[in-house]
Amino acid sequence: MARDAMGYALSALNHLAGSGVLDRLGVRRTAENISYYLSRSSFSAISTSARQFRNLNPLKRPQRLQAPGETRDLFDLNITDEQRMIRESVQEFAREVLRERGEPADAEQSIAPGTLEQASELGLTLFAVPEALGGAATERSPVTSMLVAEDLAHGDMGQAIAILAPVSVANALTQWGSAHQQGTYLVEFAGDHPPVATIAVSEPAPLFDPLRPACTASRRGDHYVLKGTKSLVPLAAQAELFLVAAMTEDGPGVFIVEGGSQGLGVEADFAMGVRAGGQGRVTLDGVTVPAANRLGAGDFDYRAFVDLGTLAWCSLAIGTSQAMLDYVIPYANERTAFGEPISHRQSVAFLISDMAIELDAMRMLTWRAVCRAEQGLPFRREAHLARTLVKDKAIGIGTNGVQVLGGHGYTHEYPVERWYRDLRATGIAFGGLHL
Repeated sequence: MARDAMGYALSALNHLAGSGVLDRLGVRRTAENISYYLSRSSFSAISTSARQFRNLNPLKRPQRLQAPGETRDLFDLNITDEQRMIRESVQEFAREVLRERGEPADAEQSIAPGTLEQASELGLTLFAVPEALGGAATERSPVTSMLVAEDLAHGDMGQAIAILAPVSVANALTQWGSAHQQGTYLVEFAGDHPPVATIAVSEPAPLFDPLRPACTASRRGDHYVLKGTKSLVPLAAQAELFLVAAMTEDGPGVFIVEGGSQGLGVEADFAMGVRAGGQGRVTLDGVTVPAANRLGAGDFDYRAFVDLGTLAWCSLAIGTSQAMLDYVIPYANERTAFGEPISHRQSVAFLISDMAIELDAMRMLTWRAVCRAEQGLPFRREAHLARTLVKDKAIGIGTNGVQVLGGHGYTHEYPVERWYRDLRATGIAFGGLHL
């Protein structure tokens, strides 16, 4: 197994480091470099899973969640009492855990294992699995998922991505998975140790279009053969289950790929921002999966799959932009220059006002699109408008936040430089998330 192999390799190197052999041979520096590389980027082209997936819960038909019964035709900004309680719990977790661990997680380029365990106590995964499969979900609510994503990102966007990636896979399996797929994979998410799972859509290509992936899936009898490369895949090195977007003879589709499949490789994919999400590059060199592992039971909508992921990224950007705004307002009121707070300067005050206006516009367009998705109405246009605005204004909010702090905004001592780097991902990232 990949993680076991890494452990054995690092253990052997550490044992050698404690002896005088490396010094006598003059290779201590080389050994240290190897140890650093292994611990930071994992073994290239190796991916395995310790979990064995079996269909232990045969279903006659797939389980689907219905939209909330209070669906209205009008755009309603009110949230339910249950959603309010969920937000309070998530906001407390984001404030006390994610915010405090944001800088170390970014430096380590991965979320701490303890953080994932604490996040699981929120029960987010259970609320993505229907009650009939052991979960706690009674209805499907993209609005709730959007609010959770926004609140988690207010603490730290990178860690939020790592937390939401497995939940996103469970959401997709609940919405579109066949009876076989749900009985084999979805039931695992309702257990005490849900699998580490992620969605792979983005590819390392200029102007990447998720509707035209270069990764291919060729039908070979009762199997598909996947070839291609995916980039910026959250939790790639740890994932036990992947949802991979690929082009088939009849258009784009999504395939369930288990970690450890032959030909599946994972390597580091160092990024400018959202580093705590553990992004990696996934290579598929002739990976063979059963035809039954193609996501969907005849009702799969690939465009909606992509659009819901896009709206999840918009929600993350809104949460991070809100964190930026909440930080620069007291800073501008407390920071003095020439005997008065810098907020008294119109250039600074107008800059912060623009940030607030743009943030409200981002939130309204995103909420509108997600509300239509929850109501079962067409939301393709609204999702496109939301992403178009968010990818532009979120980066502007990040830039202006750094500008308000001046030289301080460019240092690690203040979180705005990390938020700025995280917000840059909004315009280029696809996949990994699903409302």
